[in-house]
Amino acid sequence: MRADARRNYDRLVATARVAFMEHGTGASLDDIAKRAGVGSGTLYRHFPTRDDLLHAVLRDRVDSLLTRAADLLTAPTPEPALATWLRFYLAGAATPRGTSTVIIDALSPRWTGTALGSCADAICEALGHLLDRAQHARAIRPDIDPRDLLRLTNAIGVAAERTPDPGEYADRMLALLFEGLRAR
Repeated sequence: MRADARRNYDRLVATARVAFMEHGTGASLDDIAKRAGVGSGTLYRHFPTRDDLLHAVLRDRVDSLLTRAADLLTAPTPEPALATWLRFYLAGAATPRGTSTVIIDALSPRWTGTALGSCADAICEALGHLLDRAQHARAIRPDIDPRDLLRLTNAIGVAAERTPDPGEYADRMLALLFEGLRAR
């Protein structure tokens, strides 16, 4: 890719990340192109569909989440491993204009069979493996579903974005969440 094309690509992804966080997955692609300082044709050359652009926005984050989950599958105690992954997830979700809003949208049936839906599926699968380990160890209730847990975690992320100290808020809410998740 030429240097100018790479700059345009990077600007489009950065601008789209902000737009999708502000307006959800339905943000105007023409507006994204304008805000990135490129024409609509440039946007569509790089990203023929909305799904392609959404996938580009999430790709790096999803890869890091999957790698972290795989690393934690060998942790000696499954409940702390699950909590560590959820904190890692929220650290990225609660960064300025994090991924929570986009992932919430990606969990809807509308995105089934798309690259964005595949991102959400991959995240849920990684979370599911960690959750399954904790459930088999009888540390976490057996009736918890990974998609429901991801939705709850995203709700914490969305709320945390609107607080003065997102990290501290997310930690408090995760502690509260784990009180409800633990097997009795």
